[in-house]
Amino acid sequence: MTLSFDDILAARDRLQGHIERTPCRYSRTLSEITGAEVWVKFENLQFTAAFKERGALNALLQLGENARQRGVIAASAGNHSQGLAYHAARLGIPVTIVMPKATPFVKVQQTRAHGAEVVIEGEGYDEAQAAAGRLCDERELTFVHPFNDAAVMAGQGTVALEMLEEVPELEVLPVPIGGGGLIAGMATAAKHMNKDISIVGVEPAMFPSFTAKMRGVNTATTLGASTIAEGIAVKQVGDESYAIARPLIDEVLLIEEPFFERAIALYCNVEKTVAEGAGAASLAALLAYPRKFRGKKCGLVVTGGNIDTRLLASVLTRELVREQRLVSLRIIGDDRPGLLATVSAVIGRMGANIIEVAHNRLALDVPAKGAEFDIMIETRDAQHAQEVMDALRESGYPPRAV
Repeated sequence: MTLSFDDILAARDRLQGHIERTPCRYSRTLSEITGAEVWVKFENLQFTAAFKERGALNALLQLGENARQRGVIAASAGNHSQGLAYHAARLGIPVTIVMPKATPFVKVQQTRAHGAEVVIEGEGYDEAQAAAGRLCDERELTFVHPFNDAAVMAGQGTVALEMLEEVPELEVLPVPIGGGGLIAGMATAAKHMNKDISIVGVEPAMFPSFTAKMRGVNTATTLGASTIAEGIAVKQVGDESYAIARPLIDEVLLIEEPFFERAIALYCNVEKTVAEGAGAASLAALLAYPRKFRGKKCGLVVTGGNIDTRLLASVLTRELVREQRLVSLRIIGDDRPGLLATVSAVIGRMGANIIEVAHNRLALDVPAKGAEFDIMIETRDAQHAQEVMDALRESGYPPRAV
């Protein structure tokens, strides 16, 4: 399988008028925070909130009439399924999506809402893909792979094409890697347009599939835990996407979970946009490895915004804890009337807000005539939190952070 710049130009022409040409904007605040010069491409503004529409639609538009009538099939629990289902329905092409049993119900419903027949089978992606292969043969359908497909990769490459048309001076593109389709397409386009541009792959440390293949191991050894970047949590990178991308990639970085969380929170708080874990991966790389990007013109892609609302709420709350804008304090004092009122008065006088109070008289490490309070307070920042703790200490109620 080969992929050329002409393939990407042809994909751009096919896609015109069918998808959003998403904005690529300079972020002054993210630039100040990271030390790099940051431009952000908002692919979460596509109709299905992810770049995957590009590759799926490019593949659909190249089907022959017989293949269109028979229909297409894919195995996916994420953005590929929604992009394929949406555009297949628009084009009047029957589409079947095989999803693993653990797929969140909301994603199943969204895919069905786009007109797809959804088949739930398999404990994980590999089993779902095997089931899709069987159905493909039985029904004589066309399989549209989420990444190991030249037409899909060409469609994804239009992301870099648009970025460099708008900001030709970009020096570095940090690109998330799951199966490798996005980085194969983007690297092909970018290196043709600017041979000196640096392509940096970004993977979750829990799922280092591309890194493993670079070391001669086909299937990555994962840590057995769930990464928040589930969109790029792939055990085995595509053979074809790897072969195309590997010669064009300068480096691959592994990212730990807290940096994905921080990146999601920054996109929400700074850019006022919603990013899923994988969608925030390129910004996470700048946060995790600031020296590698400092002073360089970096093009980041918010690849998707399909994050569960409860998970987003949890991430934002955890970020408040990291910034010490939410602080839990433990105070032990005499069990007498007015103690909580006194402590509350000190906290209020210092301008902090009490969010939650837990009162414990039965803990064995607390004197029988004593009482233990766990108080969660809201502060402006870490310095303000320290000032509140100092005031409590001076009032005779030394707190301990918990």
